[in-house]
Amino acid sequence: MRHFGTHGPVNRIDNYVVARTERLHDFIRRLKLGRYIVLFAPRQTGKTTFFQDAMTTLETEGTDYFPIHLNFQICKNLSTADFYSYLYRRSCTEIGNVCQQRGTPPSTTLEDFLKRTSVTDHVSMLEFFEQLPNHLPGADTAEATPKLVLIIDEFDGIPQLALSDFLYTLRQIYHTPAEARCPYSIGIVGVKSIAHLNYDRSISPFNIQDEFTLPNFTLDQVKELLSQYTTEVGQPFAPDVIEKLYHQTAGQPFLVNRLAQLLTEELGIPKTETIQMRHFSEAQARLLTERNTNIEHLITNIRRDPRFEKTLMRIAFYGSNIPFTLHNEVISELATYGILTDGGDGMCHIQNPIYLQCIIQAFKPIINGLEDEYLPEGGPIDFTGYVTETGHLQMATLIENFKNFIARAGFRILQVPDTPQEFVGQYLLFAYLDEFVRMVGATMHLEVPTGRGRTDLIIGYKGRQYIVETKVWRNARVYEAGKQQLAAYLRLEGEREGYYIVFDYRQKSEPRVETDSVDSCTIRSYVIPILQEVPSALPE
Repeated sequence: MRHFGTHGPVNRIDNYVVARTERLHDFIRRLKLGRYIVLFAPRQTGKTTFFQDAMTTLETEGTDYFPIHLNFQICKNLSTADFYSYLYRRSCTEIGNVCQQRGTPPSTTLEDFLKRTSVTDHVSMLEFFEQLPNHLPGADTAEATPKLVLIIDEFDGIPQLALSDFLYTLRQIYHTPAEARCPYSIGIVGVKSIAHLNYDRSISPFNIQDEFTLPNFTLDQVKELLSQYTTEVGQPFAPDVIEKLYHQTAGQPFLVNRLAQLLTEELGIPKTETIQMRHFSEAQARLLTERNTNIEHLITNIRRDPRFEKTLMRIAFYGSNIPFTLHNEVISELATYGILTDGGDGMCHIQNPIYLQCIIQAFKPIINGLEDEYLPEGGPIDFTGYVTETGHLQMATLIENFKNFIARAGFRILQVPDTPQEFVGQYLLFAYLDEFVRMVGATMHLEVPTGRGRTDLIIGYKGRQYIVETKVWRNARVYEAGKQQLAAYLRLEGEREGYYIVFDYRQKSEPRVETDSVDSCTIRSYVIPILQEVPSALPE
């Protein structure tokens, strides 16, 4: 039986695989046109699997093209001479492999050429590729000499001292007439972005590249992937599970496969049962707390630069209209890591709700120093006091207590360590609710339904879900519009009651608690002032 793959390249024998047919055909078309292509996509989006499919297609459809694959992952610390020597040896091995796969052993002429040639620098590499076509299979017959297609994986592994000359040499080869060019076309995999190739501001050594992006899975592709499992095993996914899985991941390939892996292999769901939303909630909760390379890379990358936190939080909570442009260093880096994307309106969006929740957890302080004041004097002993005997969460009382907690803590919320003041309210809410759901055995995940600056928390408990929307105060008109937005989302989710928390960071603001009926939905609203100044008599 096949399985959902999350470790390295996948294949159709062992794994369920999304067929990116249109993108694959486009990529191969560009190779056949002699393009030098940079295949760009964040980590764990299926790049290696994709180019391996391209190589297989070129190997099996005829002899017009001669594809070879090089991987520079282990080359970072090599000297320039050792790098070129490695490039040459791997090229020889790959040439032999392609000949063997095609059932045409290397000719004596080719073997002699490879034995007497050495590559020690970019000049000898140029000469090697210039002479290679004269010795490839078919070169000594009436058939046309096959065109060499070179795929370079982990391109970032090229030693820094060798990079400039290597790129200049590729550019010189590219400007050779197509009928004599070798390599005829190149696919580069593993570059962070096009800008990383154009690193020389005075003149680009590689300004001839054709950028090729590999997007996330579409909803139809996710459906097709999961249907392969259902066809093979007989266990169906409920339609709302498929929709939710796609929405929470935005089709990010690793996240899609990991959630599917949890649902089909690790949660112990009997194969005779349909996979339901309660199973998905359990799988998502496990994904958000486990250690995996995708999330670990995400956290590592967002901690690289203090500017990342402010940018991400303003997009998530403040409705900041930040244009999506790769010319901005911060936006480019976050897009490279697969965190930011163009939401279709030209503005920055965080790629998916799972990433947003991980980002908030990463920036939220582990200890804020105010935990002992979550519960009021004379109130419940612990958070279980907000669960009724019939198993319902007393969300209105829980949120009212949070509002009062902020008032009780006063200016001390501005002293929470490692927390920018403009996000302290949101961070404290997440910490408060996080402790609550852990104690009572509930689950919590995020949604980013529509627009920027709006984040919904979904708390699940005993088959029910409680929807909490958070915003930052802008003005009265935006505040009232938020109620309409929440009501529309509640109807979409089949709920009739929602909770609307608005943090007010103005110097002068008043707390507000309101209950409204909006389109047959009950909206409980809380405007929570956040103090902006530490009293002058106290130290900062």
